[in-house]
Amino acid sequence: MRVSEQSAAESAARRLGGFLESRREQIAQRWADASLFRTVFTVSRDEAVEACRTVVDALAEVAWSGRLEDIAAPGFDAAREQLGRMAAARSRRGFTPAQVANEAAGLRVTAVELLRAETSGEDGREAPDVLLALTLLMGSLRLVIMETTVDAGEGLMARQCLQLHEVATPVISLWEGIVAVPLIGTLDSARSQVVMESLLQAMVEQRARYAILDITGVPTVDSLVAQHLMKTVAAARLMGAECIVSGIRPAIAQTIVHLGIDLGPVLTRNSLSDALAYALDRAGVEVTHRAAGVNTR
Repeated sequence: MRVSEQSAAESAARRLGGFLESRREQIAQRWADASLFRTVFTVSRDEAVEACRTVVDALAEVAWSGRLEDIAAPGFDAAREQLGRMAAARSRRGFTPAQVANEAAGLRVTAVELLRAETSGEDGREAPDVLLALTLLMGSLRLVIMETTVDAGEGLMARQCLQLHEVATPVISLWEGIVAVPLIGTLDSARSQVVMESLLQAMVEQRARYAILDITGVPTVDSLVAQHLMKTVAAARLMGAECIVSGIRPAIAQTIVHLGIDLGPVLTRNSLSDALAYALDRAGVEVTHRAAGVNTR
């Protein structure tokens, strides 16, 4: 860029900053009625207007700095919290980043209308330059909003995944001092961590001395799954409980042997009922079978 062009661009950016500061309230009032703000800040319209003021102030700061196309410009930092709230709210409602970006593009129209109204009577050549500067700045704002929307969507999916793991790994109280975790589906690192935390928490709350990990519903067991199981067993032992792994089917037993996985330190039982019977016996609970039709009263 030649010196004269650079000077003109800097001048246009500074003039844009002045325009945003002078028209701050008008822009904020109009943006507050846009769907991007209106549907997020539902307590009152004043809340939406205040959020819009924050965004306009951020744009003015970026304009004064001359970094119109830099989404990492410090001026955007002040607006990212508001933009993050909007992006998260739109993500929860099922809006894609592209849809949110289209809503953000609509904000440019309002600013352009006000800018043209302010410069329409001027004869100088700066007005087109300022309009170009505004277009560049609003393009950067759109990218920032898309970025925060993607981050919000990823955060939402991560929380939903964690909630799904928690629901899919319930800790069941089978008897006083005996808890069980029936595992169903693939056991990865994230889910294994949830299993361990949920089991240890339940052991503390229920003062459990025996914990059963039932893997009947786990389709395959590889070295990684075995490692996760052994870590959980070790953690339970550190809490003073005895851990039993049940539900090892013949196919899984053969796989463990072929992989050379040593489950020697782990107490295993064929089924959940066998593991429960073992735990009850160790707890000193005697189970008797009552003949059918016998009245014990």
